[in-house]
Amino acid sequence: MSFRRGVVRQSKFRHVFAQAWKAEHCIDDIRVSRVTWDTSLCAVNPKFIAVIIESGGGGAFLVVPISKAGRIDQSSPTVCGHLAPVLDIQWSPHDDNIIASASEDCTVKVWQIPDGGLTSPMTEAIVTLEGHSKRVGILAWHPTAFNILMTAGCDNVICVWNVGTGELVYQLSDAHPDMIYSVCWNKDGSAVCTVCKDKALRVIDPRRGTVLKVKEKVHDGTRPMRAVFLSDGKILTTGFSRMSERQMALWDPKDLSEPMAVQEMDTSNGVLLPFYDPDTNMVYLCGKGDCTIRYFEVTDESPYVHFLSLYSSKEPQRGAGFLSKRGVDVNKCEIARFYKLHERKVEPISMTVPRKSDLFQGDLYPDTAGSEPALLADEWIAGQDAPPLLVSLSGGYAAPQSKHREILKSKPKLAPQDSGNATPSNAAAPTSHSAEEEVPRVATRETDGNAERPKREEELLNELLAEMKALRAVVLAQSQRIELLERQLARIEDGDV
Repeated sequence: MSFRRGVVRQSKFRHVFAQAWKAEHCIDDIRVSRVTWDTSLCAVNPKFIAVIIESGGGGAFLVVPISKAGRIDQSSPTVCGHLAPVLDIQWSPHDDNIIASASEDCTVKVWQIPDGGLTSPMTEAIVTLEGHSKRVGILAWHPTAFNILMTAGCDNVICVWNVGTGELVYQLSDAHPDMIYSVCWNKDGSAVCTVCKDKALRVIDPRRGTVLKVKEKVHDGTRPMRAVFLSDGKILTTGFSRMSERQMALWDPKDLSEPMAVQEMDTSNGVLLPFYDPDTNMVYLCGKGDCTIRYFEVTDESPYVHFLSLYSSKEPQRGAGFLSKRGVDVNKCEIARFYKLHERKVEPISMTVPRKSDLFQGDLYPDTAGSEPALLADEWIAGQDAPPLLVSLSGGYAAPQSKHREILKSKPKLAPQDSGNATPSNAAAPTSHSAEEEVPRVATRETDGNAERPKREEELLNELLAEMKALRAVVLAQSQRIELLERQLARIEDGDV
């Protein structure tokens, strides 16, 4: 792949550099899963790292605090409630203790991880979602509505669940004629984009069950594709050309006749997994089996997708976890962080913008999506849409205490769903339980650091007061200097000098 050198394009992300953390900060002795499924195998949030691992007689994944480093003991507890290998895991964007897992056993389970991590093996999920007839390989939490989860399986069916009640609220069984490769919500969660084995890109309204847009043959190759919605509504896809070259393309859903831009990479056969940062409008491409991570900036100027640089190492990656912006270190101008999976190791990689100032760099950190949902599940199901609620990263981020603590009061008892039914289903409504049967709630929010928050606020206030005092002294000195110069000027004008 060649890039022309012409007039240098101005961008504050042109000099972003990637750096792997030192060996002592890596996590060692993790048996990363060898499952033949094109997924990232890792999920990260500001509290925890979760990695799908090898497991005999079922499926399991490991969850450790994000501060964990060093060797993982083989006897460490895991989340091991699935009867077959786990294919995908995703943290809830609205509760850092809630994680969903999809498995070859045709089920999706939702787990509540205690603060500090696991102390014993976790086998009982707080919710089990049964609606697929074949293995489930794709999970996607709604970006703004609380407890809404989308799943896609090898039965070519998409299900939308209200995790708070365990209900299957929407099911799309006729939209895809073949295996679904990826699903992605748009910014406000009003639509999803999907790519399928039939090489078509679809934009779907999940509540109405209608396909809004279709583009046949997004990429001509037969290998799996991926698609992600960008914050401005455009869609970025990765796939393969007819000659098996890896490609990335940018599409405008208003006119899908031709791509806005196409970039060809190389002839490697690893599926390119796109990770999109809506705050910086940067896209990171991680190929499974690659030794590189490429990153690009998407802008409104032609050619729209601008190559920035690539991170290269000697070891190929088995997968990668992408940390949400709430977890990056703003004091070091870190704009993204990956957790690269080796065969038996997890290695953090920081993407940093070089800056000399120690002050908060507001241009690098616009307000980002916080953990507070904009809508409740019932509001979204009723037809409401809302953009994410944004928070400032200035001074570091602390999650607020949620007002949605009482959403799931007991573990729902779910009847198996008929995957051939294409209409919204309420057959999985939870039955009543006695008080003794109540289990941990999906909506529970425990926030590390709330006790430290007054101390941090006091320190920040003291810093601000000291800075104001210094500025006041500078202003006073300058005003005295101006006054002196004005007196000298007056004497010159009067002829006294």
